[in-house]
Amino acid sequence: MSKSISTVAFIGLGVMGYPMAGHLARAGLTVRVYNRTATKADAWAAEHGGSDHSTPREAAQGAELVLLCVGNDDDVRQVTIGDDGALHGMTEGSLLVDHTTASADLALELDAACSERGIGFVDAPVSGGQQGAENGALTIMCGGSEADFARVEGTLGHFAKAVTLMGPAGSGQLTKMVNQICIAGLVQGLAEGLHFAEQAGLDQQRVIDVISKGAAGSWQMENRHGTMIADKYEHGFAVDWMRKDLGICLEQARRLQARLPVTALVDQFYADVQVMGGGRWDTSSLLRRLRALGHR
Repeated sequence: MSKSISTVAFIGLGVMGYPMAGHLARAGLTVRVYNRTATKADAWAAEHGGSDHSTPREAAQGAELVLLCVGNDDDVRQVTIGDDGALHGMTEGSLLVDHTTASADLALELDAACSERGIGFVDAPVSGGQQGAENGALTIMCGGSEADFARVEGTLGHFAKAVTLMGPAGSGQLTKMVNQICIAGLVQGLAEGLHFAEQAGLDQQRVIDVISKGAAGSWQMENRHGTMIADKYEHGFAVDWMRKDLGICLEQARRLQARLPVTALVDQFYADVQVMGGGRWDTSSLLRRLRALGHR
């Protein structure tokens, strides 16, 4: 059971991984970390008392569970099966959990690579953003065997409010795609609603106060309306990362012959935001795009 896990490795200490690994250390686990930018790993070890290592392979040595949260498919391959990757340092009977939002194909690839070595694998993308990671309130959607999931569920609970097994390997990534598809439409709808309210001369905050209590309410409305009204976007989940995620969604949709017309359209709106210089802005910056169009 997960209680037996005492030593873990965490690979990737970005805005998500840094606090996630911190929750594990505060829970009393021995945490070995690796980050491509070594100074970040040094800072984490100094703050949390864990040990930082020069390669993923070294960090994974002696760990019963290796978790990673990096950028994209290529990054995952580099830190797992690449030269000095974590799999080369893991032992039979250990477990690999990938929190990166990546393709379902990659999840199947890693599952096969782990299986050959007698290592368990769970794809476990997260939702909740930097705030959720810092507060230990992420939602984690998992793909893998019931046995492997049972072994890691408790450990993942140290930084999550919900951890759910969705099916075999790849199911977590497919579920995360659904999550991003739904968010894209919600954020565009919220941006259009606030833009309309502004153009109509309404008090945007009062409008939100009223409609958020009804069927229009959403997490995006509750957590992003204030910064959207104030035209502040230097926070939250970056447009560049959202476009990466939507690209994964659209590619998978083509294979499944699933039609995602709104998602494809919003993806192009985010491309417009990138052209505006907003690649690092929060995804709610779709409103700034509408305001810019209105001022032409």
